[in-house]
Amino acid sequence: MLICAACAVERDEPTPDDCPICTDERQYVSQDGQQWLTLDALAQQGQQTIVQENEPGLFGIRTEPKVGIGQTSQLVVTGWGSLLWDPVGYVDEHALQAVRERGPVLAVAASHPHMFGVQVEWSHRLGGVPVLIAEADRRWVGRNDPAIEYWSGSRTITEGLTLHQTGGHFPGSAVVHWAAGAAGKGVLLTGDSVYPNPDRRSIAFMRSYPNHLPLSASVAMRIAQQLGELGFDRIYGNFNNVIASGAKAVLQDSAQRHAAWVRGDFDHLT
Repeated sequence: MLICAACAVERDEPTPDDCPICTDERQYVSQDGQQWLTLDALAQQGQQTIVQENEPGLFGIRTEPKVGIGQTSQLVVTGWGSLLWDPVGYVDEHALQAVRERGPVLAVAASHPHMFGVQVEWSHRLGGVPVLIAEADRRWVGRNDPAIEYWSGSRTITEGLTLHQTGGHFPGSAVVHWAAGAAGKGVLLTGDSVYPNPDRRSIAFMRSYPNHLPLSASVAMRIAQQLGELGFDRIYGNFNNVIASGAKAVLQDSAQRHAAWVRGDFDHLT
């Protein structure tokens, strides 16, 4: 198994000359060309994982230094088991111990293919737990395994913890609704279709962030309408970027703002 140095998504050997995820218009290949990593080589270089509690029942897992895109994985812990969301592109015993000591893992899932990380490797080291992948994004899977289960629409992990397919950034892009999060007000864990901005009071809707391709007005509004049916007060993005409170209103207002700009309503300001 090899790992793309740019996106940190695992691939079966023999690997392609270039990572298909990185040659897609949403991502890019480094000027230095395609490079591949291994877990053993990363470990020898001193790679490590950092685990941090974000709030009761939610733990962020990141790599230091970052591997690939450098997302923060989220471990959602419930009384019935946990979900590992947006798995990072590296795994070590420190992270595994932190995950295991918080109870059984019910599944590994990612918001979209850029966040697949070493999802199958995480599954193997956690006892072969299911790896949940949206059917619409099946073509982007780089490492096939019996642990993979495909789903569409919505998928309940356990009581109060559900995957919802929103589309947008990728056709299979998804979010997690955690009803007990934010002290019972509800939390959304999102990826690049719903991205909390650095100002912490607005959200972006993009097909590509590095290459600056926006989603259309209608898609942003569709996503906001779909998620408006859920109860939540807080949003965590895939880099631990957070809308701490009032996130439902922020999502709706941001979709309206995005739609207005891409329609040209504010062209007089340019």
